[in-house]
Amino acid sequence: IDPEDLDVTVGEVLLGTAKPDDAIVITDDGMHLLPSNITVTQAEEALVSRTGREQRLRVALDKVADDYDWILVDCPPTLSVLTVGALSAAHQVLIPLQAETLSHRGVGQLLDTVHDVKQFINSELEILGVLPTMFDGRTNHAQAVLRAIRESYELPIIEPPIPKTIKFAEAPAIGRSILGTSKSHKGAEAYRQVAAFLLNGA
Repeated sequence: IDPEDLDVTVGEVLLGTAKPDDAIVITDDGMHLLPSNITVTQAEEALVSRTGREQRLRVALDKVADDYDWILVDCPPTLSVLTVGALSAAHQVLIPLQAETLSHRGVGQLLDTVHDVKQFINSELEILGVLPTMFDGRTNHAQAVLRAIRESYELPIIEPPIPKTIKFAEAPAIGRSILGTSKSHKGAEAYRQVAAFLLNGA
């Protein structure tokens, strides 16, 4: 989906000027997408002064939740109003994390935010664990990062780790996922195994 071609996005939904059904599009891979683009930044700025800003995504998704078995909310890598809104709407949190030293230093702050959301907004929120991405199993460094995560935060590690591969960069360039462009690749297989793990009641 070309973000420049979108007339309605999740930004309008959060601001209450559109319904989720007005924005949802169906991708070539068959998934339904409530899309985003640069206008979400403007929406986020407007939400800061709006009543119920942390609950707006939950209220919007409640209107379509019965139509889906799973709703995945992809958050920006910052602890913003949008992220808190996503945590308020979610049942479970999966933390994708690059298997590099500096990447896991923000985990503690995220866990503090999850704790606050659970205490004050969404008592049912649970952390599934950490999903290592861009993982190079040949290096001692990547293995050390996983050990540090286990020891520092006592979080489950979701397996298998998602391998580091150029295939993940190539797929979006033609508007598809790796499951549509390289379905037999080890990266695609890793995601299928993670999906199976989640479906089996992670």
